[in-house]
Amino acid sequence: MSERNIGLEILEGVQEIDAYKKGDIHLRTQTLKEPAPPQVIRAKMKLSQAAFAGLMGVSVRTIQDWEQGRRKPSGPAKALLRIADQQPAVFLKLM
Repeated sequence: MSERNIGLEILEGVQEIDAYKKGDIHLRTQTLKEPAPPQVIRAKMKLSQAAFAGLMGVSVRTIQDWEQGRRKPSGPAKALLRIADQQPAVFLKLM
């Protein structure tokens, strides 16, 4: 593996930002689809709240709060829900 030149990578990144702001280049963007509600995902995967909580790395209480609308998943939990929603077979391989 070749050595990285972090300084050069940072400089290139700053130049890319500058070019984007000037309108010289267009960056590729992608809009992420919102995952289905946790209870829908869990039901589709035929998992108990305890099993789903284990896969998500959260407590059963958190799953219950999400499903009853007292809290909303965010950050990494939302990303995991997106994977579970769009690729349930991949998510279930973790079991």
